[in-house]
Amino acid sequence: MMDSEDIVLDNGDASEELYVRRNIRVDKGQDLLRIDKFLMTRIEGATRNKLQQAIEAGLVLVNQQPVKPNYKVRPLDEIVLYSEESPESTEIIPEKLPLNIVYEDDHLMVLDKPAGMVVHPGCGNYSGTLVNGVAYYLREQQPDLTEMQLSRFGLVHRIDKNTSGLLVLAKNEKASAHLARQFFDHTVDRLYLALVWGDFAEDAGTIRAHVGRHQRFRKIMAAYPDGDYGKEAVTHFRVLERFHYVSLVECKLETGRTHQIRVHMQHTGHPLFNDDTYGGDRIVKGTVYTKYKQFVDNCFALCPRHALHARTLGFTHPFTGERLFFESPLPSDMGFVIEKWRSYAAHREA
Repeated sequence: MMDSEDIVLDNGDASEELYVRRNIRVDKGQDLLRIDKFLMTRIEGATRNKLQQAIEAGLVLVNQQPVKPNYKVRPLDEIVLYSEESPESTEIIPEKLPLNIVYEDDHLMVLDKPAGMVVHPGCGNYSGTLVNGVAYYLREQQPDLTEMQLSRFGLVHRIDKNTSGLLVLAKNEKASAHLARQFFDHTVDRLYLALVWGDFAEDAGTIRAHVGRHQRFRKIMAAYPDGDYGKEAVTHFRVLERFHYVSLVECKLETGRTHQIRVHMQHTGHPLFNDDTYGGDRIVKGTVYTKYKQFVDNCFALCPRHALHARTLGFTHPFTGERLFFESPLPSDMGFVIEKWRSYAAHREA
């Protein structure tokens, strides 16, 4: 069942993590039973076919080891099931779109997504997405690919429509399962660059606050530092440069909730520069002078989206075991704005 907090938002944004982890401990008096039949009794809405596919893909572990569909559960077995949290059923229509493929082999692809491109079709964004473009690219390589094979091609994480940067997609079920577990177990290295409003008292820190649907405005998210509403979210940050009224920060995700960095930064009083959803598209810090307002407006025009970039991505190759690392250059829109603020800060100090 799809959790309401993970439904793709109307603007094409969604949770980065597409898999959830379920932990099940088998009762002491449990009779021997095939694992697919056992899981059907424990997971609401599960079908035997889906469970068998998950087992074959390595998304079911018993006592930390993958098992075969005919495995029979035993008393006190520890079962871990990785399942898709928000599978989209939208038909994927291949479209010829420009793709920046950073790396590709027989098992996976790493792409550098531009700002403004939605990752996956749904909720008003049914064409022009990254997955539409990948489907066309793959169909050109393998004309016999079926619609079913293209419908959820290897997508194990996402980034927001107006966030730029790196994504990895799997080309087969084993690679998808392996990468999904890496994302869930937080062994994937991801660093983001963000330009945010305000200066920080510290050089580095950690933001811990649950992230969930805003309880009044359902199309946005909010931080909930107290209580259990939403889902646990942890963001580590480090200040790279200070420009008096804005700061360039590096963010490392421990979790991948919907709009996590944007919501966490707003929660701490540092909304992302030009984030029109979370209050960053106005002057948050600075002077009242007309020239300053003109300067900020010029910066907004140069970077007409929230200033967030998925800069690095590192993970273990599902088949070779090699640790792969990729870095995306800063897009020109963010680069121009950062340079303008750098120049502004230097003149202010002179």
